[in-house]
Amino acid sequence: MSEHVPLYASAYAGYKVRDEVRALTYGDDVGQSGWVTADELERFAMWLQLGPDSRLLDVGCGSGGPALRLAERTGARVTGIDLVEEGIATASKLAEERGLADRARFVRADAGGPLPFADATYDAVVSIDVMCHLPDRLEILREWHRVAAPGALILFTDPTIVTGLVTDSELADRSAVGIYVFSAESVNERLLAQAGFEVERRDDLTENMAAMAGRWHDARKRFQDGLVTDEGAATFEGIQRFLAACHRLAHERRLSRYAYLARR
Repeated sequence: MSEHVPLYASAYAGYKVRDEVRALTYGDDVGQSGWVTADELERFAMWLQLGPDSRLLDVGCGSGGPALRLAERTGARVTGIDLVEEGIATASKLAEERGLADRARFVRADAGGPLPFADATYDAVVSIDVMCHLPDRLEILREWHRVAAPGALILFTDPTIVTGLVTDSELADRSAVGIYVFSAESVNERLLAQAGFEVERRDDLTENMAAMAGRWHDARKRFQDGLVTDEGAATFEGIQRFLAACHRLAHERRLSRYAYLARR
């Protein structure tokens, strides 16, 4: 496919059918827009050692769902950044509605450029399924190193690790909803070390991505008539091809998803 289709904008259109699709896909819907589940988020909170004294930066926070869940469950003070103005507005509104405005704030900023924060501001940094969209990864990690306090933990997931043979047409389908950067298994660990971090763990989350993509695809197919009416046939089919590619490539372990935990 040569044109991008609006997967994530479509997922948050406020349409009742989408609520049902999200329920079938995620189960415990925390307002996420990627492959993360509520169970994964709980694990990430433990790995990052989040608590009431923690200052957490969420890079690529979207509409704020995971950041707000972490603030609620751990008591951490969370700052979320995203380039999409509508996502920041939604996240700020949700923080107010859920009584979390004193512990969660959201700032419009480009995750791929200099961050608008002072040195050593944060005790932890998290970024869920966003790094695959950011080409200048070494400079991004160096910027995380700058805003992280000594001893801070950082965690990011990368769902586009090439671990098998993938055709150009498969990569095109897998890239159909935005800009993607595909890399070999060793690249992230090498770049983390170059940026000044010490890698503490790498966990394989591929099976979860395969299951999530399959559920998302099948849930959308179940409500095909309503979604086609709302988003148009071309967008519907484009998203379905994207999700089918995500499921197939992950299930066959040709594209993998890993979580990286490192310490400053």
